[in-house]
Order: sequence, then structure tokens, then C-alpha cells
Amino acid sequence: MDIETMLVELMAIPGPTGRETAVMDWLRERWAGKCERVWETKVGNLLAHVGGSGPALLIQGHADELSFVVRSIDERGFLWLSNGQAPSTNVTHRFPVGQPALVIGRGGRIEGLFAAASGHILTARQREHERVDLDDLFVDIGASSREEALALGAHVGASVVWNPPARRLGTRLYGKAIDDRVALALMTALLDVVAPDDLTYDLYFAATIQEEIGLVGSLSLGREIDADLAIALDNGLVGDIPTVSSGQMPTNLGAGPTLVYKDAHVHYDVRLIDRLTDIAAANDIPIQHAVYEQIGSDGSALIKQGIPTALLGPATRYTHSAFEMIDVRDLGASLRLLAAFVTTPPER
Repeated sequence: MDIETMLVELMAIPGPTGRETAVMDWLRERWAGKCERVWETKVGNLLAHVGGSGPALLIQGHADELSFVVRSIDERGFLWLSNGQAPSTNVTHRFPVGQPALVIGRGGRIEGLFAAASGHILTARQREHERVDLDDLFVDIGASSREEALALGAHVGASVVWNPPARRLGTRLYGKAIDDRVALALMTALLDVVAPDDLTYDLYFAATIQEEIGLVGSLSLGREIDADLAIALDNGLVGDIPTVSSGQMPTNLGAGPTLVYKDAHVHYDVRLIDRLTDIAAANDIPIQHAVYEQIGSDGSALIKQGIPTALLGPATRYTHSAFEMIDVRDLGASLRLLAAFVTTPPER
């Protein structure tokens, strides 16, 4: 299976924060026969010891996607929502209305629609107040009453994700949950392109839970894997769209993965960044460099646990939306860089 097919499959799996099990099941099935050991931790992280010899290298990505949580069900069967992430990650203002929804609860999955009042029934206040917030946004699951919604399996505390299909535009792929299923696709594809005997590191993988609400899963990785160094994989921001200048973000879709020097929480390990930069140059792999002022990643949690870490991000447009976009050429470049790194002897 090629890496694009893997990514599309992973994007289609619902894995909201706190309900990552289906994603972990997909990974476990594909990692089990190609790793020396695959196991789940008490909090739900999925870990794998790939094998190899040399310094212990951890490659990590998170399994959860942006989501909402049902906070109430009204008498007409509409679902009212709470943010499924940290309060600073506000996903209601621009993106959900009109998107297909998927409700994941105790009784299974229910299709629905993110909706808000529209058209001719808007009040004067709603016409003036164009910004949609959680008091305007609801999910319609086709129910006519609270009892009918409950019978369908909806309940307070159920998770809700936007659920459009992945689509292709030229060399670009767009849809939900590229953040951070791209990391999981890269790790899985790496097992197909690198033979264990060629590894120059003792390689481990980690798929972590609940990144979007505070790096929860990665906070315990230092106790679970005794890593000498790590590469955290997450989306790379780009500035190649209208309203964003290259002075703000000098990175572009299709120009290779991004190595990040600093984000909102930490400075990443310069020695490891330099090493990845040199390996990319030696193998004619395009890369970009960036500083992220407003976001963090699981990599910051790894550094704070004493693991020298680099943050590598395949370039992605429209992050934290239902229409995230990646260029398949960047997928290939990211995979080639990881493969070159894990098969190049480490510096002494």
C-alpha cells in the first residue's frame, strides 16, 4: 500500500480526542507483523519497538483529531456542542457550518450535519453578528425529539467530528484529520521502505493520545521509552495563501517538509536539526525551516522530559479545519528524509 492510500484510510477513521481506539487498531494491525513488539500503555498510547541497533530513536505522532463534545440534547433532538480541545483551540468561528458530522458515542456512530440558523429566518442580531460560536452551532442528526436522538445512540459526552471525504486536486490532497494522521502514515510507510538490518538506530514508534487538549499522551513517553533522541511529526504551517505574507510564514506547499527551530513552548534541538538538514542535502531532499509563534507540539513535551527532539512537519495548508491540504510530493520527501536518517550512521 502506498503512503497516499495509507493517509486517506487514516483520515477516514474517526479518532476524536479521548476516543482514538479505532486509529490505534488500524496501526496495531499494520505494525504488528513488522515490529519486534507492539503494545498499548495504560493511558492508551500505542508503542512499537521496530528494531535495529545503535542509539534509541523515537519517532512520534498523535492519533487524535479536532472534535466537539455533545453538551446537551434539546427537546427537538438537536445536539449542542462543547469544544473538544483546549479552550485556545477554537474551531467554531469559521469552518463547521454545512460540513457532514459524525457522532461517536457508546452506541456506535451517527451521521449528521453541522448547522446554524440561515437565510430568511436569521434575526436582526444574527445578521449583524456574522461570527458563529457555540451558542449558534448545533448538529442535526435527523431526529424529531430528544427521545429519538437518544434512541439513535446520541448522549451527553459523545464526541463529534466533521466528516467530509478526502479529495484530490492535482498533486494536492485535502480533507479532515491530516493533522496528525500524516505522521502515522509516514511511520507505517517507513516500515515498508527500510529493512530492519539497514537501521542504524534502535527504532521506536509512538502514536499518542489527546495531543489537541494538552499533549496528554506524550507527557508519559519518557517513562515508557528510554529514548536517546526523538523526531516528533506534526503538520508544517505554510504561508503561501492570500492574506498571509512570506514575512509571516516563509514556507510553501510542495517545497518539502519543514524543520522547526522554535514553537510557542520550546526551542528544538539544534544539533538534531543540523543533522537532518545535512542528511537532506546529501540525499537531494527539499526541506524548509520555520519558527512557529502560536502553536506547540508533542515535541515540546519530549524535550521537557529530557529527550533531545526535532520537530518535522510535512507542509500543510488550512490547518485545524475540515479541509486541510497537503501536497503528495511533500509526503514523499518526508518519507525519504526519515528513511535516510534512520539508515545513516549517527555522528559520534
